Amino acid sequence: MLDNVTFAQPEFFWLFLALPLALLWYFLKRTEMRADVKVSNLGGFGEGGWLPKLKPGLFLLRLLALGAIIVALARPQTEDISTRTKTTKGIDIVMAIDVSSSMLARDLKPNRLVALKEVAADFIRQRPNDRIGLVAYAGEGYTKTPITTDKSIVLNALREITYGQLEDGTAIGMGLATSVNRLKESQAKSKIIILLTDGVNNSGFIEPQTAANLAIEFGIKTYTIGLGTNGNALTPVSYNADGSFRYGMREVEIDEALLKDIADLTGGAYFRATDNESLEAIYEEINKLEKTEIEEFKYYRYEERFRPWILLAGALLILEWILRNTLFRSFV
Repeated sequence: MLDNVTFAQPEFFWLFLALPLALLWYFLKRTEMRADVKVSNLGGFGEGGWLPKLKPGLFLLRLLALGAIIVALARPQTEDISTRTKTTKGIDIVMAIDVSSSMLARDLKPNRLVALKEVAADFIRQRPNDRIGLVAYAGEGYTKTPITTDKSIVLNALREITYGQLEDGTAIGMGLATSVNRLKESQAKSKIIILLTDGVNNSGFIEPQTAANLAIEFGIKTYTIGLGTNGNALTPVSYNADGSFRYGMREVEIDEALLKDIADLTGGAYFRATDNESLEAIYEEINKLEKTEIEEFKYYRYEERFRPWILLAGALLILEWILRNTLFRSFV
């Protein structure tokens, strides 16, 4: 009867303090309320039996009934809450992912591309109210999925991104320009690109500075991430006879000056990820910087639950009256 129940007028519970006083009064005064007959010898009356010993239970029934009435006066209620959310400031996000051969380097575990996909998937799951799209680029860029609110589509597309789908190379300008093209028609209050690369722009027919100017023109903020350890990393350097990669130590080269310029020009920020933990921390930081404004409407419906307590009190009082006038009836 009290599961998930709140009380609208809990001040009535102070009345429970009167019940112990009533119980004390009853036990102090009950001898005065009982008629006594003085006789010289009780031998002829036999044992008193168990019934008289239970007579105080009648008063306890009355107290329990009063307790139930007090609970009813406190107005027990159940509360049903329904919630509706409305996005008041949505964000459209395009994640531009470098898929060149150097993304298979093993300075992140198990390699840069797999580590990125795992962190990016967590980021996508944490943006339930935003539209997200994916752009993959290497020697050229293409849209893997347009911006959408369907996160299952985005996550499936992210899992499908692998090396070898594009001509090798690092066309940062192409990746950025393709991302801008996906966002230029967006009516969202905020539009951002998260561009990740592990190298230096060395291919493509659109210069990164030109792509950055396009982002400025369409009001698109760009966060850039340079991915790779400081120093040397175990990186694909050639092919084996079976077509697999042969790995060797190679110096990590990231055009950090370019990435910083792109971020500064568009109002974003540049980050450097040297291991799995720092990459995860960067996406968490971007997640905090770009907050979607959401209005939450809560609707409350209350259902009164005092009736069972009134019925219980009535049942106890009726039971007390029946017992008093049957089993415990006294004759003068």
